[in-house]
Amino acid sequence: MAAKLPKILIVDDEPQILRFLRASLPPHGYECVEAGSGSQAIRTFAAERPDAVILDLGLPDQDGFAVIQAIRANALTPIIVLSARSDVEGKVRALELGADDYVTKPFDMAELLARLKAGLRHGLQAVGEAPVFRSGPLAVDLVNRRVMLDDNEVHLSPKEYSLLRFLVAHAGKVVTHHQLLKEVWGPAHVEDVQYLRVLMRQLRQKIEPDIAVARLLVTEPSVGYRLLVQP
Repeated sequence: MAAKLPKILIVDDEPQILRFLRASLPPHGYECVEAGSGSQAIRTFAAERPDAVILDLGLPDQDGFAVIQAIRANALTPIIVLSARSDVEGKVRALELGADDYVTKPFDMAELLARLKAGLRHGLQAVGEAPVFRSGPLAVDLVNRRVMLDDNEVHLSPKEYSLLRFLVAHAGKVVTHHQLLKEVWGPAHVEDVQYLRVLMRQLRQKIEPDIAVARLLVTEPSVGYRLLVQP
């Protein structure tokens, strides 16, 4: 019996975007279902239980933020926001409500496919996190709190490990400054972004094979950071 294709719910009220994604996703191994409004998206999500959602924020009946909240109330399904909104505030709000990633229109299909693949991979991790996380030369033993780079142990401070541990739990996903500050320093320090920048620089110096080229810890300008997942 053929393997079941990942099902993607596309939520957008632009017919040309729906047509384009309907034609572009199946050749890459995805099944598509569609919704043209927020209320239809929530009903279709409940009925179809898709493996991931590609979501526009500008919908005719309600904004996409409400759809993110409705999905997150019941499921950890990856959500990739695809929107013409490019403001940092909109990106941060979508991510903190539970979106996994954000792609701005007009978009490159190769980028969207890469973000979708990463989101699906993160969705699998959320269901059952492996005891050892691996990405390229990096290995993080989550049980024994050991970090290895190319089979050499890396010694991290407690805060450096807390930062890395949270990024590992959300690997492939953009994590905002606010989320990281709250996790590592607590709610009283959610505005102290400079603390985070200093700690991230220290962490990069220890786990990036080449500090001049970010291959594991990527900055999302004005938004946050992403831990890449590599073979």
